Amino acid sequence: MVHNRYQVAGGEDASTDAHVALLRDSGHDVVVVTDTNERIAELGIARTAARTIWSPEAKRRVSGSLRDGGFDVMHVQNLFPLFSPSIYYAASECGVPVVQSLRNFRALCPEGMLYRDGRVCTDCVGKRLAWPGVIHGCYRGSVPGTAVVAMMATGHDVVGTWRKHVARYVTPSAHTRDIYIEGGWAPESIDIIPNHVYPDPGPGDGDRGYAIYAGRLAPPKGLETLIAAWEVGGLDIPLKIAGEGPLKHVVVRAAATNSNIEYLGEVTPEETSALVGDAMFSIVPTVGIETFGRVAAESLAKGTPVIATAHGGPAEIVVDGETGILFPPGDVPALVSAVKTLAADPERLRVMRTAARQDFLRRYAGSRVLARWVDLYREVGGKR
Repeated sequence: MVHNRYQVAGGEDASTDAHVALLRDSGHDVVVVTDTNERIAELGIARTAARTIWSPEAKRRVSGSLRDGGFDVMHVQNLFPLFSPSIYYAASECGVPVVQSLRNFRALCPEGMLYRDGRVCTDCVGKRLAWPGVIHGCYRGSVPGTAVVAMMATGHDVVGTWRKHVARYVTPSAHTRDIYIEGGWAPESIDIIPNHVYPDPGPGDGDRGYAIYAGRLAPPKGLETLIAAWEVGGLDIPLKIAGEGPLKHVVVRAAATNSNIEYLGEVTPEETSALVGDAMFSIVPTVGIETFGRVAAESLAKGTPVIATAHGGPAEIVVDGETGILFPPGDVPALVSAVKTLAADPERLRVMRTAARQDFLRRYAGSRVLARWVDLYREVGGKR
């Protein structure tokens, strides 16, 4: 299992950890090879940019790991930016097939969440070179940085890396698969297996009378929509916000001026789970496109209803009117209405809590997806 961890831990990191834990607890041998974006400061911008396209160091490291054991498959969770596609070639040279999770849209969109200027943007989807993203500096607001990401995707497309050196891609939602197919990827190369929550955290009580947002504090996540709902919507329900990210200052300012908003900072996964379980409902106001929306699934695991935007992965997780409410992305009045509707109806919340927990057990518990992963690994590994 190969994974490039983020500086601010998010859904991709949590999903990788849950995947490793599930496989190991089920009797499978898993060796984890990781790197972290905290090393970017040490490497510097120029060296990191070069390694994004091709990293000899990562190739040597992965080759060494693969030669030490009789591996059936190498599953890559996230290779950006420090591993690079060079590790696919390491696996090919060692005769080990590769499964690649598509946990973001980086291969189609330099920004990664199909987001620009406060809205969904698909200008780069289907283009051989993501030149609109380069012009707008969509990756971290940097034209040079975006150019590197675009060259990585295009260069490896031209030489056939994505087609020749990956046996199977896996997305966590049908919507994500559709977008990759629209971007020119072969339908038969992409499977859908949803993320899971493991171990099962058990249901919460939902009796503390607050709403919660837990996640990265970044523009695509819809923080502006969320805060605006509390600032202009006349909501007197306590809102707790947990997480770190570039919009931390916006959240801190909102908490300082609105007594109903509380900023908790970065909390541990265990603390997040408890907070979500005690909440009336969680809110996932993402404006960009989530490939899955892990917080929504974690909320269902705690039996907590979810108010989420009606697009991307969360729209496949939340059953509108049964396990939560969906609203149009960026629509502040619709979010205000959804919050007021649920907060004013304790009986409906109680019914939703039961439905949310049951839906989690049916679709997102580890036991529901384990066999699908093992079958895929056997199918791919059996080609050795």
